Amino acid sequence: MSREIHYCKCGQSIFGDMTDCGDCEQSVGMVIGIDPGPEHSAFVCLSDGRVFDRGIVANEELAKCDGYWSSRQVFIEMIACYGMAVGASVFETCVWIGRFTELSRLAGGKLSRVFRRDIKLHLCNSPRAKDGNVRQALIDRLGPQGTKKAPGPTYGVKSHECAALAVAVYGWDTIFGLTSKHGGPPI
Repeated sequence: MSREIHYCKCGQSIFGDMTDCGDCEQSVGMVIGIDPGPEHSAFVCLSDGRVFDRGIVANEELAKCDGYWSSRQVFIEMIACYGMAVGASVFETCVWIGRFTELSRLAGGKLSRVFRRDIKLHLCNSPRAKDGNVRQALIDRLGPQGTKKAPGPTYGVKSHECAALAVAVYGWDTIFGLTSKHGGPPI
């Protein structure tokens, strides 16, 4: 029988029903990061500094994953306006962000919307960082992907999943009050 490990805001690792810590309601077992899209969204579940689960799935399918919305810390990338004209896909993505937010609220979960600019500032210390810079910051932080025989903590994470991982790492750091890329959660 496996016991789920939880980390409290105080950094103390505890097990099971979390009755041993004085800050139980702030405890965290897993953080979910979502990079939303108009039809498909990428998600990454980060647990103990490793990618626990990941994928790019249809939005309808992600919406049906009840376990992700209840009593979990979910962070989703939010759309921001930079003064450029946008198409219908951006508005459809906004609709899905709203639907995911409502699903989390109804299930009793905690969903936070974060902006890409904040993630770049947090991981790379620059709002002008590109996707490659964010990816390298994640590798520096969590470790290399590794190989099939010896997978690393980010093994198999690609394309939009990398953006979802950045959202999850930002969320993890937010929970534990970390402010720079040089620190790390108690993993």
